[in-house]
Amino acid sequence: MTKPQLKTGHVALNVTDLARSIDFYEALFDVEILARSDDERAWALLGTDGALRIALWQQSEGAFATGLPGLHHLSFEVPDVEAVRAAETVLKDLGVEFAYDGVVAHGEGAGSGGVFFSDPDGVRLEIYTPAGVDGSSAPVKGAPTCGFF
Repeated sequence: MTKPQLKTGHVALNVTDLARSIDFYEALFDVEILARSDDERAWALLGTDGALRIALWQQSEGAFATGLPGLHHLSFEVPDVEAVRAAETVLKDLGVEFAYDGVVAHGEGAGSGGVFFSDPDGVRLEIYTPAGVDGSSAPVKGAPTCGFF
């Protein structure tokens, strides 16, 4: 039997403030609200061209627990370093703090790399490009940059 090829369908996140998270992800990824409920079970489905990309569920308190087993970070690929820099500009306008200064390589000598930051609830995110970051130094020596933020 042939094993199925993996393809991520959408990302679903628990959030503490639905409106704040919608604003953040709309500004960053230019998604639109496909469906939304603001009743006691508040949620929103965000997407592009009618396709679901991010589901937000307002059913959490506190911040993302980076020290517990589970999700380490979410990574979003963009086509080139210019798109990474454009996202970095939006993130700066949103007042986001970055794990590293500027666009950084995934490892010493790697052509791939990006920016590393957290969403309003502390979920660690990465926006990267697979090529074009040549010449950028890696902030973590001897290990993948994305594993240590």
